[in-house]
Amino acid sequence: MNKPTEQATQRATDRIQQRLADYACGLKYEDLPTEVAHAAKVRVIDTLGALIGGFFAEPCRIARNVANRMPNPDGATVIGTRMKTNPDMAAFVNGTTARYVELNDIYHWPGAFGGHPSDVLTPIFAAAEHAQVSGRQFITGVVLGYEVYQRFSDVFHNKDMGFDHTNLCCLGTAVAAGKMMGLSPAQLSHCISMAAVPNVILRQVRADHYSMYKAVASGHAGRAGVFAAMLAQAGMEGPHLPFDGKAGWCGHVAREPLSLDTMGGNGTPYKIVHSLIKHRASCGTTISSILAAEKVAPLKNVKEVERVTVEVYGKAKERVGSGEHRWNPDSRETADHSIPYVVAVTLIDGTVTPRSFDDAHLWNPELRGLIQKVEVVANDEFSKAYVRLPVEHRTRVTVLTAGGERLVGESGGDEDDLSKPKSDAQVERKFRGLTEDVLGAKQVRSILDCLWNLEKLANVAVIPPAFVMA
Repeated sequence: MNKPTEQATQRATDRIQQRLADYACGLKYEDLPTEVAHAAKVRVIDTLGALIGGFFAEPCRIARNVANRMPNPDGATVIGTRMKTNPDMAAFVNGTTARYVELNDIYHWPGAFGGHPSDVLTPIFAAAEHAQVSGRQFITGVVLGYEVYQRFSDVFHNKDMGFDHTNLCCLGTAVAAGKMMGLSPAQLSHCISMAAVPNVILRQVRADHYSMYKAVASGHAGRAGVFAAMLAQAGMEGPHLPFDGKAGWCGHVAREPLSLDTMGGNGTPYKIVHSLIKHRASCGTTISSILAAEKVAPLKNVKEVERVTVEVYGKAKERVGSGEHRWNPDSRETADHSIPYVVAVTLIDGTVTPRSFDDAHLWNPELRGLIQKVEVVANDEFSKAYVRLPVEHRTRVTVLTAGGERLVGESGGDEDDLSKPKSDAQVERKFRGLTEDVLGAKQVRSILDCLWNLEKLANVAVIPPAFVMA
């Protein structure tokens, strides 16, 4: 049998790889401050709620159908069903489903790449369920996955290089899944390499006109991370020097030397507390536009509107307020990343919900007519507020009518700002709104009691049966 030698293991390891392996192996639940463990539970609740919210969408159904061909009673659960499949396939389905409805958390820190650190959560859970770890071990894995994702986001600038933030999901998932599955330091080192080298996802998954793969990319990345852990557990050796090698991640993806010198613990705050909980079902950079439009919505007579001006921070205009497809969305995926669309639908309906992107809305002639009257402009003052701490997501919506009426709504910097922490009551309310219609109020109460007391569970495998839909 061709077993990796100690010499081969040493050759496989470079700076970042060693740093991640050492950090993961050393992280313990007992070292986590109470507020950090609580932040992990909040994000478990928030992400599983988002998963149920997206369960019936077409790409999620397709993913389940594929997983159904790969049954594995000793694997992990496709949440919402009784189906068990290989752990990496469960990671794929659950990661895709949790991402679909655009209600999972985001990360914005001045200078950071950003993204959705919660993309790691359900893939890590697949590994945790498969390994039958305790609630405390799973909480530790969630904190670890977030930490890896967000620390990479802080140093990976990716300026005009075309790589997607889901690459960070793959890395964060691999490190945490490896810990959940009890990999040795040498195995974890190989796991990290097998996540970094073969799995570089291009930004094209969310460029131009979006397809359903926008959400699926998160599941793909999570699956790759869990699969790397499974390979390492089986004894597979990863590529040598994955980050620092002559054809490695730093030279060809980051295109600059990177280091992860700062990681949470020993007095340094953990990054998980800086992820932002969403309170509207849309892309994070559209939410301030929705909140501003809500201040003047719903309009009494849409036909009287002559012009709608939306003043936003520069990054919002760049990402979701420019390009002809923002004014002509042909899918849910494009619409929830369009400032003109979400402002128009808010002005008509009063707010944005997951139903705001169904076909009845998407092809509503009145809505599409209003979209064409929306202008998006960058406001320098708002742009400055977006790149300093504390971050403010500021937007102003001005509606001019044929009768000369001028309606103005502003958002940002107040208690409803996306960057403001959400209370446990707000998180529960959001979870209930996404789950009670399909699971029932009694079942949801039981789930919430279990998840708020996650640290008391001896085995997290008891969680998925509670989410089975009748």
